[in-house]
Amino acid sequence: MDAIVLRNVSKEFRKKTIRREYTTLKSELVQFLKRRQSRAAPMAVTSALRDVSLTVPRGRTVGLVGRNGSGKSTLLKLVTGIYRPTKGTVEVNGRISALLELGAGFHPDFSGRENITVNGIILGMSRREIRERMEEIIAFSELGDFVDEPVRTYSSGMYARLAFSVATHVDPDLLIIDEILSVGDEHFSRKSTAKMEEFRRAGKTILLVTHDLASLESHCDEAAWLDAGTLKAYGDPAFVVSEYRKAVAESEVHAETTPGHPPVVAVHPTGRQPRSGAPAEVGRRWGTFEAEVTSVRLQGPGGEERTVFDAEDSLEARLHVDADASLAHLSIEVSLVSADGTLLWRSIQPMPSATHASATLTLERVGLADGNYRLDVAVFAEEGRVCCDFQKGLHGFAVRSSGSSPGLVRIPHAWTVEPPPPSEAQAS
Repeated sequence: MDAIVLRNVSKEFRKKTIRREYTTLKSELVQFLKRRQSRAAPMAVTSALRDVSLTVPRGRTVGLVGRNGSGKSTLLKLVTGIYRPTKGTVEVNGRISALLELGAGFHPDFSGRENITVNGIILGMSRREIRERMEEIIAFSELGDFVDEPVRTYSSGMYARLAFSVATHVDPDLLIIDEILSVGDEHFSRKSTAKMEEFRRAGKTILLVTHDLASLESHCDEAAWLDAGTLKAYGDPAFVVSEYRKAVAESEVHAETTPGHPPVVAVHPTGRQPRSGAPAEVGRRWGTFEAEVTSVRLQGPGGEERTVFDAEDSLEARLHVDADASLAHLSIEVSLVSADGTLLWRSIQPMPSATHASATLTLERVGLADGNYRLDVAVFAEEGRVCCDFQKGLHGFAVRSSGSSPGLVRIPHAWTVEPPPPSEAQAS
């Protein structure tokens, strides 16, 4: 049985066109009667979700991505039962624990300890269960003596720690999170991530909204992309994030330049295309193309061109740049990126102002774990303010090592084991 099933779900909200500072029971009653008697056109509505169908299998972690206002929070509130769909059906199987808004469900004048009791009851725990888990919840939140202070005196981080502690210690089948963990500090963020990994291993279902795309690719089993209330893509996180990034890049191409800030041009307004290599494509290659990276050649230790390296090999990236004679202050940027989109390393090098120039980046030792990687390259003008040519995902390579060890990198190291002194050896 699936944990969450949405079938052709739509959600609409009535749009108020007249802002009223305050109302009374009498005024609301009068407005209600007028609306019933009126035969005018129906009140305007805004659609938060449009015909969304989504299935979350039991025991999977699903991340929701999308721009602000795309319907992500509305979807979570439908799943938790806060909203009812205008059309379609929402089916949820299992006990839900949700973190939707900072401080939601907390009474500001109650202490943290009292709010733990109240929230535990709301989430379906008995008083006995709450008493048994009270100290564990407090210890995880790291609030110390503050747990007996009114929560109105808490910082946003303390709110988040208390809310997450309660939500994850009620033994839910489904954990719903709406970006609340972004207010926590680095230590608690790592602690929360570890707790969620514990949930995953225990076969719990997690549905979360996040703008941390690298974490989504690393920690989610599936991803869903919402845009303007519609489900644009669902499935493999790497694919969904790639499609989402392409859409964001395309919107930035057509966005107006922010006043007071130097422009970063994505596609030349005249539609200029590169003279060589891959054609311009949103999310893969863009820029003014007044300067171009015309070739990228990856070479091994012997100078041979190759795409597969050992962790102990050296790697040379030989780049050639053609530029308009009028350009000055060029710089070339190379980024080392893992298969899941995580930026591992970046280097920027000034280039001579010449119509034809070459540069070689040398990695004396690859030092990476087995896997697939890429070098994203870019050339900028005017001290990095204008992107002339950005190439993303076009220059890939693989690392295959004879030996294997866990981790992302292969750091040079050596062990030295000292034998015990002769006296200790004889005593043993």
